[in-house]
Amino acid sequence: MAQRIIQFGVIGCGLMGKEFASAAARWCHLADIGVRPQIVAVCDPNPAACEWFKTNVPGIGRAYTDYHDLLTDDRVEAVYCAVPHDLHSRIYTDIIRAGKHLLGEKPFGIDLAANEAINACIKANPKVFVRCASELPYFPGGFQAAKLVQSGRIGRVIEVESGLWHSSDLNPDKPINWKRRISTCGEYGVLGDLGMHALHLPLRLGWTPLNIRAILSKIVQTRPDGNGGVVPCETWDNGTMFCSARDSAGEEFPLTLSTKRIAPGHNNSWFIRVIGTKMSVQYSTQYPKQLLTLPYDKPGAPQSWHHTDAAYDTAYPTITGGIFEFGFSDAILQMWAAFCDELAHGRAGMKQPLYCATPEEAATTHKLFTAALQSQRDQSTVALDG
Repeated sequence: MAQRIIQFGVIGCGLMGKEFASAAARWCHLADIGVRPQIVAVCDPNPAACEWFKTNVPGIGRAYTDYHDLLTDDRVEAVYCAVPHDLHSRIYTDIIRAGKHLLGEKPFGIDLAANEAINACIKANPKVFVRCASELPYFPGGFQAAKLVQSGRIGRVIEVESGLWHSSDLNPDKPINWKRRISTCGEYGVLGDLGMHALHLPLRLGWTPLNIRAILSKIVQTRPDGNGGVVPCETWDNGTMFCSARDSAGEEFPLTLSTKRIAPGHNNSWFIRVIGTKMSVQYSTQYPKQLLTLPYDKPGAPQSWHHTDAAYDTAYPTITGGIFEFGFSDAILQMWAAFCDELAHGRAGMKQPLYCATPEEAATTHKLFTAALQSQRDQSTVALDG
């Protein structure tokens, strides 16, 4: 089958930009989906950051220090943008106005006003395809858990919990970075940085929060500044959001969403737990091969969790055998396959149903995070539209 080539530019040559380049280099790992990305240009204000790409990514014609130059490059059809949150509104809208398709990192704006500006630009440029990066639901266990819920086998939803926990900031000697400053990360703090991961599947499954009571924590108050001094940490370390949502039958249930930069014993653990009257299911990347289900078909029967190895059963088929393990780089590859598949073939023509997080879903997270800040300030439960 002839493949459509989508020529990409990368704005932001840090960790996640390299992950995209790695995914593009591993595209042969996928079964033929009729489309393939090719990185042809990169941009970072630090020229040294581009050197890795020029060394490791064949076909890069140019490396820019000003992203406006990349946007005038006629070879670039689509852009992956991974920059600090305070730059989202300006750079994302410039990308969209330039007519380039966009996969941007969450949270799609430093605050609600910035997100609304991005969405207004998307509306004004309807031919531009825009999605938000969120790779973790592409782990086979998460993908399989979602399919179980969508099958209707869960019955009535009793409660749902979803979150992303990691302990990379537990060390108080870790130097401060942009995620600890309101000017670059925003008042949301950990909510904006990790919240889309917690919300992607619940929103996709139709569980939009109706209200929120948030408890936000600042745990490490100061950090080294890298120059021998100590400076205050301005943003929230951890956030737990207690919400109500409705299932497909309109029945209300509790939905708990948690984002934690400081979670001892965890190292970037994404999880979802759905408790139902006929079946319960839970999955965590902390135990990446383990899918837990609790079927309850007979009234009065014993209630026991079943542990099943989550085989390498991916959204997009690959060359890897089902007996092997799935990892983060595989999830990145699956997400990129979904982005390119939908861009090339449209939603109806996709090879599988799990499309990337949408701007509308990102907008919902902003409304929730804004309400979470109000809830924390007022120590109250805040109602949400819808």
